[in-house]
Amino acid sequence: MKVGYIRVSTEEQNTARQEVMMEELGVEKIFMEKITAKTQCGREQLEAMLQFVREGDEVVVESISRIARNTRDLLEIVERLEEKGVAFISRKESIDTKTPAGKFMLTVFGAMAQLEREYLLDRQREGIEIARQNGKYKGRKPIEVNEGKFVEVYARWKSGKCKGVEAMQELGLKPSTFYRRVRGYEAGEN
Repeated sequence: MKVGYIRVSTEEQNTARQEVMMEELGVEKIFMEKITAKTQCGREQLEAMLQFVREGDEVVVESISRIARNTRDLLEIVERLEEKGVAFISRKESIDTKTPAGKFMLTVFGAMAQLEREYLLDRQREGIEIARQNGKYKGRKPIEVNEGKFVEVYARWKSGKCKGVEAMQELGLKPSTFYRRVRGYEAGEN
């Protein structure tokens, strides 16, 4: 079965062009929504379409930008489809995962996404280093914990009167922060 996914970013935008294309391609079922692609959260029709499709189906979109906000999102969505045995077709980019060329194009997109992510992390590190050299970046601020309360909870935890999970919950700390505090306290840093 050919399943179409249509999306526009706002209520005011028109879906007619995408609907005509779906009809021309013989799409049998359409999932449509008017919502930004900035996040996959809240895209109920996208999620409904991903739940609906079955092995042997084809998901058709007008262009990649209609289904994903970036390459990483696209690859995650296509991976979910492939796990179900569903092909992905993007008309504008001529991608069809049923063909070797279509699979190759997705591989290229995957490599580009990885490269893009690594460049972003490099730029972020460089920016932090420059800010640090200029005295503008001091790192993340430590999480404030009442020292008296920490000592009290630590003593109960160390004596076995409460579990680590309970101590973390009472102090409002994640495990990594809690154990870092414990190591610092035991080393006499607090």
